Amino acid sequence: MRDVAIVAFAQTRHTPHDGGLTEPELILPVINEVKQRTGMKRFGFTCSGSCDYLAGAPFSFVSALDAIGAWPPISESHVEMDGAWALYEAWVRLQHGDVDSALVYGFGKSSLGDLRTIMTLQLDPYYLAPLGLDQLSYAALQAAAVDADRARLDEIVRRSRTAGRDNPFALDLPDEVGDFVVEPLKAGDIAPITDGAAAVVLAAGDLARELCERPAYIRGIAHRIEPHYLGMRDLALAASAADAARAAGVGKGPIEVAELHTQFSHEEILLRNALELPEETVVNPSGGPLAANPVMATGLIRIGEAARRIHEGAGRTVAHATSGPCLQQNLVTVLEA
Repeated sequence: MRDVAIVAFAQTRHTPHDGGLTEPELILPVINEVKQRTGMKRFGFTCSGSCDYLAGAPFSFVSALDAIGAWPPISESHVEMDGAWALYEAWVRLQHGDVDSALVYGFGKSSLGDLRTIMTLQLDPYYLAPLGLDQLSYAALQAAAVDADRARLDEIVRRSRTAGRDNPFALDLPDEVGDFVVEPLKAGDIAPITDGAAAVVLAAGDLARELCERPAYIRGIAHRIEPHYLGMRDLALAASAADAARAAGVGKGPIEVAELHTQFSHEEILLRNALELPEETVVNPSGGPLAANPVMATGLIRIGEAARRIHEGAGRTVAHATSGPCLQQNLVTVLEA
């Protein structure tokens, strides 16, 4: 395996509403920032993550390439998933050995439509979608299965929002948890509507040390998936997250910081258990998705935030990204100095 590290990370100042920017205009500042930090103008590979359903237009990722510049010709790919999976593809691409750098970015504007309706479209159209249950309804089923103490959920919400207020890129949200939306989930238990983007630069071998004083090396990365049908899963567990954590080597050493893709407060409890994180591990010091949730960039931001801690002096961190209903798919990345 080649040594591959995250050498730069940038994100937008996320907003809870449409700021009037097109997707290329949203992406361009973060692309320019990582280029400036690394001193690079071109990359061996480029990969993005987004969702055409959010934009309401087919092949919206193609127009987003205007922020990158496709001339001279570039080697480019796209995943119709969170940017964390674009990073996974870029990491695999760098293992081939013929290129030494990759630009990864993810973006999404959730404010343009009804996110609950849009996310329902990912469900099986024959057996699940006709039930009339949406993303929140399924999450509420899982929260009921977890049967977490209400006080603990409230503490997770307040801690996340307090951390988010200290993060200049997250939303400025009050501590109030609010009323029930879909029991047992209250308004504060649900990640807010957010528009935003993020970018990461990966570098291999000697190039990583040339571009960054303290690279965040990817020492383990793994993706696992469970059945799409909730009736075939134990919702009180996050089995695929646990499998991914073991494959990535989370338990091989102490974890100082964990950035978890928790779109609902009860998911932190599930993921702490699945990743077997001790109490001393700091979870989502950035505020996490409960403080800012730019869909299709949120998972990539978890990896970027975990890498930033390495850049600033931490020794070992872990990042988690998820996709699908009730933590169906999970990607776990272990980063070390």
